[in-house]
Amino acid sequence: MSEQPPPDKTPGHTGHPGELIAVDEDMWMDVIHKMDEVYSDLLQYEVALEEKNAKLEESQQFILSVLTSMSDIMVVCDRNGRIEDVNRSLVDFCGRDAAELRGRPIHDLFAEDVPQDRARELLGSFGQQAVHDCELPLRAADGSTVPVSLNCTPRFSAVGKSLGMVITGRPVGELRKAYHALRQAHEDLKRTQQQLLHSEKMASLGRLVAGVAHELNNPISFVLGNVHALKRYAERLERYLAAVHAGEPPAALAELRAELRIDRILGDLPPLIEGTIEGAERTRDIVDGLKRFSAIDRDENRPFDLRDVVERAVRWVCKAARDNFRVDVDLPDELPLTGSSGQMQQVVMNLVQNACDATAGRPDPQLTIRAERDPADPGRIRVLFHDNGPGLAPDILDRIFDPFFTTKPVGMGTGLGLAISYGIVERHGGRLSAANHPAGGAVFVVEVPLAPIPSGGASP
Repeated sequence: MSEQPPPDKTPGHTGHPGELIAVDEDMWMDVIHKMDEVYSDLLQYEVALEEKNAKLEESQQFILSVLTSMSDIMVVCDRNGRIEDVNRSLVDFCGRDAAELRGRPIHDLFAEDVPQDRARELLGSFGQQAVHDCELPLRAADGSTVPVSLNCTPRFSAVGKSLGMVITGRPVGELRKAYHALRQAHEDLKRTQQQLLHSEKMASLGRLVAGVAHELNNPISFVLGNVHALKRYAERLERYLAAVHAGEPPAALAELRAELRIDRILGDLPPLIEGTIEGAERTRDIVDGLKRFSAIDRDENRPFDLRDVVERAVRWVCKAARDNFRVDVDLPDELPLTGSSGQMQQVVMNLVQNACDATAGRPDPQLTIRAERDPADPGRIRVLFHDNGPGLAPDILDRIFDPFFTTKPVGMGTGLGLAISYGIVERHGGRLSAANHPAGGAVFVVEVPLAPIPSGGASP
């Protein structure tokens, strides 16, 4: 962790480094309180969403079982292709009584001469072989032609003698509606999952809003102090230039130059301007990091440096953490990955925040983050997050990544952080695991494939 700069003594500040007079602690507490309320509403929404997803899966299984077994229309034929029996659905469909249909050829159900010839060809060998997904037009009760998808299965006696066929079918229009509904439900589920990921990211931002605000205050305060100084210098330069343009004698100009300390101003201008630019760029980087973190970038696939992501995540969490929480980062100069830097930052922030919570009762809470090559595959890197907390109970190790499973009190966590992190790491071709370290505490391991390093780049 980098050392904090000395307090800024520029007018317009309090005695605390990087803190504006107009911003007080009560304002930030109000912001955090509002975020807690939103976070509680999000928890209720997520529980309801999980119940709806379970009902959706049950409905999908039911529809699939119906489509693969019994359809609305059923006809039982003998080996000569004559109707022996029909169900109520076929009677309602064609508008003819079951007694009237019994004994008639199956071809009488089809419309037009050409489909009847095709039906004779496809269904001519009754009792010999099955026919699946044969689409033929049937004559409906109102005289219209309705395409129906048919499945024909041979039936046999107890001794294996062919008895004919069982023909089941459903109007293609209904099948298409069912498939469309399934596709729509699948797309809705995908969108919901993406929204859930985004909601968890915003919840993480809510928990860290105070720390991020303090980090923004530092460069903003620095820029503001420099601007005040530049404003005073501009007034002196304007006064001096006015005397020059008024044609004052050289002696008077020299005296005025010394009085206004023009030479000192000219010497201070370059560092003031450079400092202002540096503060503005720092603010821009923080805002850019917030935008990348909060953006919905599920499909983003770009190269990024995991080391920068880890350092930024650690800095954000530590700003809002306890003063005695220490994080030691020991990573190579470059850890090139390909994927979404915002999603991987969410993973790191979850792991660091969990370590901070797990070590809350320790007198010297500490987290160590280090990287090592995968001994089985040199093209993969393992980033270890080892805390000095009490470790993980054996009965929760198998459930630690389950959705909605949490050991935190009600209202303190949703149980989604590790579950979502697990999915993010998997989408990046890696694996997230947890265990108890032999030296004590818990250790979470993020194992991901490295991207190819450009020529001349450093390797871990």
